[in-house]
Amino acid sequence: MSLRVVYCGTPDFAVPALGALARLDEIAGETLELVAAYTQPDRPAGRGKKLTAPPVKQAAFELGLPVEQPLSLKDEAAQARLREYRPDLLVVAAYGLILPQSVLDLPRLGAINIHASLLPRWRGAAPINRAIEAGDTETGITIMQMEAGLDTGPMWLKRVEPIHADDTAATLHDRLAPLGAEALVEALPAIVRGDGAPEPQDDARACYAAKLAKAEAQVDWREPADLIERRVRAFNPWPVAQTSIDEQPLRLWGARLVDGHEEAVPGEVVELTADGFVVQTGRGGLELTRVQRAGGRPVAASDFARGRDLLGVRLGG
Repeated sequence: MSLRVVYCGTPDFAVPALGALARLDEIAGETLELVAAYTQPDRPAGRGKKLTAPPVKQAAFELGLPVEQPLSLKDEAAQARLREYRPDLLVVAAYGLILPQSVLDLPRLGAINIHASLLPRWRGAAPINRAIEAGDTETGITIMQMEAGLDTGPMWLKRVEPIHADDTAATLHDRLAPLGAEALVEALPAIVRGDGAPEPQDDARACYAAKLAKAEAQVDWREPADLIERRVRAFNPWPVAQTSIDEQPLRLWGARLVDGHEEAVPGEVVELTADGFVVQTGRGGLELTRVQRAGGRPVAASDFARGRDLLGVRLGG
């Protein structure tokens, strides 16, 4: 008996799980057939806005898989195309398109999702970033049976990953992506055999991980240093925390908590250090260690400060 699987994913996070599926010959006695990869359409990227294939598309081509890129799965023609693949199971990871109930009902085993949080905490589009921003000490991967609601389905398996004090969204992403692949492989046999039942989520404990917006990146120096520092890490590599100096944008790539000068006004540069410079916040100081001027590259904040009279300068206008 064969198990026909369609994979749905788009960004780098979804690539390791696709590779893990491709390496499996069978699951719970059923021969695995990875029959297609679904991913979002190519988008303009980079400074030249060149049309670029999503990472999952690139990986699927390397595996010799058919690739489908519908604008929506609500479209009847797109659903008809999916039915032609006769999937027994959909595996979804950061796909970015809504799967309507008619699609979830199509495979005999439904659809499972690789979600980058310990549900029900951080349902939604940006769980990695929001966990760092909130100061969580741990996160992880949840393998979830999909429902029409936003990340509301019952859970087959969880794997915990600590959040380190210096983690950025990029470093945490790079640990969670392969962990998602491992968790998927671990969860699949029970799902295919129908062993047990997934655990319902406690909706009362749910948090919403809203999609990131560029406007959030603007630093308000009246806020406490610990919150700003977490956002610097949570918004790395996108949208990148940002302030201004001399009415020009200044991106913040690295920062750490230090003692402040409480008599200073928020946004004021109060100290030069070996690694950069200290800015007063609404509560405490924040040492900037890596920054980027408009049109430039990220540099050590100490190099940025060299030859400048920054003491007393107020960032952010």
